[in-house]
Amino acid sequence: MTPEQEPPNPNGLTDWVRRHRFLVSVVAHAVLFSLAWLLAFGLAYNFKSPERWFPVFFLPLLPLVVLVKMTVFVALGVHRAAWRYVGLRDLFGIAKATWLSWLGIYTIYFGMVNARAVGLPIDPFGGRDFPDVVFLLDVAGTIALICGARIAVRFYHEEVRPVADGVAPKVVILGAGNAGENVAREIQRMPVLQYRVVGFLDDDPAKWHTQIHGVDVIGPISKIKSVCDEYAVDEILIAMPSATRAQIRRVVDLCQGTNLRFKTLPALADLIAGRANVQQIRDVDINDLLGRAPVTLDADQIGKFIKSRVIMVTGAGGSIGSEMCRQIARFKPQRLVLVEQAEQHLFEIDRELKRSFPEIDFAPYIADIGDKERIARVFAAERPTAVFHAAAHKHVPMMEYNPGEAIKNNVHGTRVVADAATRYGCEKLVMISTDKAVNPTSIMGGSKRVAEMYIQGLNERAETQFVTVRFGNVLGSSGSVIPIFKEQIAQGGPVTVTHPDMVRYFMTIPESSQLVLQAASMGHGGEVFVLDMGEPVKIVDLARDLITLSGFRPGDDIEIKFVGVRPGEKLYEELMIAGEDVARTAHPKIGIWQNVPVDWEPLTAAMAALLAKANDLTHTQTRHELKKIVPEFHLDAPRPTQTRAEQPDAGALPTSDAEVAPA
Repeated sequence: MTPEQEPPNPNGLTDWVRRHRFLVSVVAHAVLFSLAWLLAFGLAYNFKSPERWFPVFFLPLLPLVVLVKMTVFVALGVHRAAWRYVGLRDLFGIAKATWLSWLGIYTIYFGMVNARAVGLPIDPFGGRDFPDVVFLLDVAGTIALICGARIAVRFYHEEVRPVADGVAPKVVILGAGNAGENVAREIQRMPVLQYRVVGFLDDDPAKWHTQIHGVDVIGPISKIKSVCDEYAVDEILIAMPSATRAQIRRVVDLCQGTNLRFKTLPALADLIAGRANVQQIRDVDINDLLGRAPVTLDADQIGKFIKSRVIMVTGAGGSIGSEMCRQIARFKPQRLVLVEQAEQHLFEIDRELKRSFPEIDFAPYIADIGDKERIARVFAAERPTAVFHAAAHKHVPMMEYNPGEAIKNNVHGTRVVADAATRYGCEKLVMISTDKAVNPTSIMGGSKRVAEMYIQGLNERAETQFVTVRFGNVLGSSGSVIPIFKEQIAQGGPVTVTHPDMVRYFMTIPESSQLVLQAASMGHGGEVFVLDMGEPVKIVDLARDLITLSGFRPGDDIEIKFVGVRPGEKLYEELMIAGEDVARTAHPKIGIWQNVPVDWEPLTAAMAALLAKANDLTHTQTRHELKKIVPEFHLDAPRPTQTRAEQPDAGALPTSDAEVAPA
């Protein structure tokens, strides 16, 4: 950072020193070189009889000594090292420069003393000499003074610091390896004291009872709860970038019932790649507990599918759609067409993409996928090679309250986009579906299954390849359980869980988007791909983990309240990539569901009848109509408890707030 870029400093002297670093460094080194030379003579003569050495030897040789040392230090760049960050490498550099300086000084001095012996009339000391030990003492003094001065500056910056917000929380570091050492060092270097490290915990017995930067390695991680109680620890820092989900969960489980906050470092891959550093300490979040190994992609296969082509994403401003856009942009499409109904969401993702990928051409369109004429105009203008159809109404209870909207958006909207893809020569359309389309119990799941059936049937009748990709819940997506729980915790609770046995599958937004790209590049049309969602997670356990990670005690500080299964919900979602109904693919996390062929004429006739009266059907009627199209649809799911549940969506507006059930 140049002096012009640095923030203003209220201390005028400090600001002047920053602007004149080179001059200050040269002067400081010259003073220390002189002092070392003086100490060498003083020690050699026991600081007695200065008249014997000060005017005779010290002063005449001082300019030579300072000049030679300064020349060597500048030539080796030793003078440029930042004093406040001095380390072992700097100390070795100082020692090297000092010994080279001694070699130069002694060579010149030896030549001067022995000049008369070779016939030169040079004898600056009148035949007198001083002990050779002066040179060795000067070497030792130079190293000691230069290193000592730099260490003193570093010590000052690390120990004499203001405390952030007046109080620095006490922290224990888990992991006494390289990452733990690095983060402890970085904490000590912070210009404002933000943490007080009270100790390390590590499962390696060889490290116990040692010290790192003056901090004790207390014992194994299993002692964490007692150590935190003994030292009144406020936060736990997990300094294990390669820690697995199981290791992090073990720590969280050991600390259940405490008021500790959890911090961690960036992922090891980000540290190695330089995308992050150990100073970027962050809160442990639920992704660290539920996250899985990074997805391995066939980049060449995806690149051939996307690179230099026109790609369209519907629902581009949503959680999944926006991440799809980010992932697609990495593979350099010729043009990325963004279709989104919500203006603000479209504005935000368009601005982000243009900033992150300035070399790519983006085309943002505000459009409702149910608007046949508008969608046709977009397709006619852009002629996309491939379409990722992510636009959908996806909230299960909300669609139970608004069944007609689920039919119009998920069924009619998908039909409009699929028909346009066929009409305008699109090579492939990838529909993003849901695990709730498997043996659906909800109107949302049933509507998505109808959409799946339509594009499967269309695949047999069009040149466009139609592919479906199913997966379950996505961590952090809009309306998902994680943001809701976080909001409830921030408000002091209670955290509401529908049922103690409610189970769901989860994956992260980037992982799901990457696997969608991989499946899309693999598909040849007609497939229903199923993503491996890993192990199911109990929602109540998820709530407890989030409360604990937030620094509270489940049941004591934050109550967990069971409110009952919501309309259309299942206790257990059905999504597997193992079993007789699923065939394996070349990718270990992607399977193909063995779907039954679609009877096209009855399907389209039933869809037309359903869409024609979507606004007029009651909740119960909508479910029965879906049952006619989707035989595996379950009619015995919980129903919404609202006074207008059996009245048409298009009816008169409610006369009071009480007539609208909460979402």
